[in-house]
Amino acid sequence: MRTLYNILFIIFFGLTAPYYFWRMRRRGNWLPGFGQRFAKYDASLKQALTNRHVIWLHAVSVGEVNLCTQLIRALEPRVPNLKIVVSTTTTTGMAELRRRLPTHVSKIYYPVDRRKFVHRALATINPKAIVLVEAEIWPNFLWRANRLGIPVFLANARLSDRSFPRYRRFAFLFRPLFASLAGVGCQNEADAERLRAVGCRPEAVQVVGNLKFDAARLDEQRELDVPEMLRQLGVSADALILVAGSTHDGEEIILAEMAKRLRARFPKLFLVLVPRHFERCREIGQRLAAADIKFFRRSEFSKKTNVPAGELSCLLVNTTGELRFFYESATVVFVGKSLTAIGGQNPIEPGALGKAMVFGPNMQNFAEVTRNFVAQNGAVQVRDAAELENVMAGLLADENRRLELGRNALKVVSQNLGALERTVEIILEQLKARGIYITPGK
Repeated sequence: MRTLYNILFIIFFGLTAPYYFWRMRRRGNWLPGFGQRFAKYDASLKQALTNRHVIWLHAVSVGEVNLCTQLIRALEPRVPNLKIVVSTTTTTGMAELRRRLPTHVSKIYYPVDRRKFVHRALATINPKAIVLVEAEIWPNFLWRANRLGIPVFLANARLSDRSFPRYRRFAFLFRPLFASLAGVGCQNEADAERLRAVGCRPEAVQVVGNLKFDAARLDEQRELDVPEMLRQLGVSADALILVAGSTHDGEEIILAEMAKRLRARFPKLFLVLVPRHFERCREIGQRLAAADIKFFRRSEFSKKTNVPAGELSCLLVNTTGELRFFYESATVVFVGKSLTAIGGQNPIEPGALGKAMVFGPNMQNFAEVTRNFVAQNGAVQVRDAAELENVMAGLLADENRRLELGRNALKVVSQNLGALERTVEIILEQLKARGIYITPGK
C-alpha cells in the first residue's frame, strides 16, 4: 500500500507541480524558504532546535494561521521549556505567520509529502508532538510520525461534505491514519461522528467547540487606520460602508453593480471589496473598469493620497491580512464564497465585531455556525443575488435592524467561547505523559 501510494504520489506531483509553482509565482515572494518544501533547512533553524524539546504546529494557509496563532499564545505560558515550530503551505500563510508571531517562534514551510522529504523534516525538527489545524492528512507524514512514536493531534477538526465521502471511499488508506491520531478536538458532534466513521478511535475524539469563535475575540494590535484611509479617499464620515469579505469569482461584480443601483437611494454608500485571493485583483479591476465603477486599489494608498470627496465608489483591497480592520468600519457585511461558489467563508469574525451580516445560500463549510446565527437572528441568509439586493437595501435603511443583528451575533459568539482552553488541555495531557514540564493553568 505504501509503495503504491508513493509511486502514485510521484506521478501526481510531477503532473501538477508546474501548475502549483505557477500559482506560487503569481502570488509572489515564493523564493524565500522554497527549499524548506523539500526539507532543506538552514543552519540557523538547526541551531535553534539543538537540545530543545519541540512542538510542531501546522496551519495550511491564512485562515488556519489565525487559529494557530491563538493556540501558540495559549500554549506558550503552559510549556515554557518547549521550542515552538509552526509551518504553513502557502506564501500568504507565511506572510501572516511572520506578521503575527514573534521571532523566537520558528516558521517553516510544510514539506512535500514525498517519503525522503518527510523523513528529513521529522529528523531535523524531532518534535515531541505535532498539532495539525483542521483536517490536513498526508500519509507519508503521518506514517513516519507514527513510526517514530510522535503523537499527532487534529485541532478544530472537521470533515466537509466533500471530503467525508472521499475518506470513506479510500478507507483502506486513510482509516489506519485516522486511527493513529493521539487526540482529535472536534467542532461539533456531527464532525465527531464523521471522524469516528473514518477511523478515529472513539476515546481520542472530543467535542470541544469551534476555535474560530475564540480566535475572532483575540485582541490584535491595530495596524491599519481604516477610517483615516476612507477619509483620504474622499469618503464622508457618515457614509454607509458595505464590506464584502473573502469574495470569490463573480461575487465582486455582482456586489459592485448592486451597490451602483443602491447608490441611487443611498448616495453615500461606499463599497469595500476584499477578495479571498488577492492575485485575482487584476482581473477584478478590469471587470470593475468595464462596468464603469470608480475604484481605488488598496496597494496604491499612501499617506499622501488625497482623493476629492465623492469621486470614488469602491475600494479594492489587493493586500492580505487586513479584512478584520475593514470589518470594524462596516455598516453591513457580506460574507463571500456563499453566492457564486460553494462552501462559504468565516462569518464568525464579523459576528464577533457585532456587525450586521448577510451571506448567500452556500455556507456548507460553516453549516452549524450559520444555523446558529440565523436561528438566533444574528445574520440574514439569502437565496440569490436578487434577494441579496433587497435585504441590503432594507438594512441600509434601518439602523435599528442592523443594531439588532449585531447584538444577536455577539450573543452567539459569547455562547460558543471556550474551545481554545479545551483544545490546549488535550495537547497538554499528552505532553505531560511524555515528560514535558507543564505549568499549572489559571
